[in-house]
Amino acid sequence: MLARSSSEFPGKAGIWVKHLTTGETAGVRDGEMFNSASVIKIPVLVLAFQMADKGAINLDERITIRKQDIRGGSGVFRYHDAGLQPTFRDVLLQMVITSDNTATDLAIAKVGGVARVNAWLEERGDAGQRLVQTTGELFAKYGALAPAGDLSRRSSDEIARAEADRNAKTNEDRSYWLGEITPRGIGVMLEAIEKRTIASKAACDDMIRMMRAQQAGARRLNHFLTVPVAHKTGDFPPVLANDVGIIYARSGPIVVSFLGNAITGNYGDAEDRIGRFAQQLVEYFDK
Repeated sequence: MLARSSSEFPGKAGIWVKHLTTGETAGVRDGEMFNSASVIKIPVLVLAFQMADKGAINLDERITIRKQDIRGGSGVFRYHDAGLQPTFRDVLLQMVITSDNTATDLAIAKVGGVARVNAWLEERGDAGQRLVQTTGELFAKYGALAPAGDLSRRSSDEIARAEADRNAKTNEDRSYWLGEITPRGIGVMLEAIEKRTIASKAACDDMIRMMRAQQAGARRLNHFLTVPVAHKTGDFPPVLANDVGIIYARSGPIVVSFLGNAITGNYGDAEDRIGRFAQQLVEYFDK
């Protein structure tokens, strides 16, 4: 099933699956490095909750969002007036459920920055998983690629070349990635959250609550399912569609990492294939 789903995906797919009740595990390209996009926000989330467990961070602290904190791309905080004061728990929630980039950079700063996140990953033995940069740094790089001036005055060929350059960077240039992960590596981290071994039970309960409230990626893991899914997406249309999470099948929790990079076909079809894979997986285990 995994090999077929990977080969039929209109791009490069890496998949890792583990049924936490039976212990059955399978993967395709599960040790290869992929562009994480926003899936790398899961390690930031876990580190934040670990620090909260130790008293180094107060999740109830009010964070003032200043004008200079606002980031583009996904999320809702950029639509609010400057001066909004959510709790840090609210910031983490938005980082997960709307993949809010303003929230993400606030969270990265709060846990100690990019270098601290990567040092923590290294301490854990998560070889290969890495937060490359903040969302602000990433979007500044992409912004420098765009044609200068009024796009309405640019030819269609110029716009197409700019789009092709942007997509090539997303696919091939790791300096234009938000993070680097393997399907197995991020799956093992999700397994530890579900088993409540990576942080306190209360912290893991909170992280799962957040992922179950996911507002993005409705056409991916949970699209064709009638059972709950706790998940986190990573998007960079039209060439990247990731989704990783825990499917609460009747037979028991199933950890799934489906990373879809270098998409060349229809983006909606790529998303649907992730959803169909999840549907087939649940049918296989719940039969």
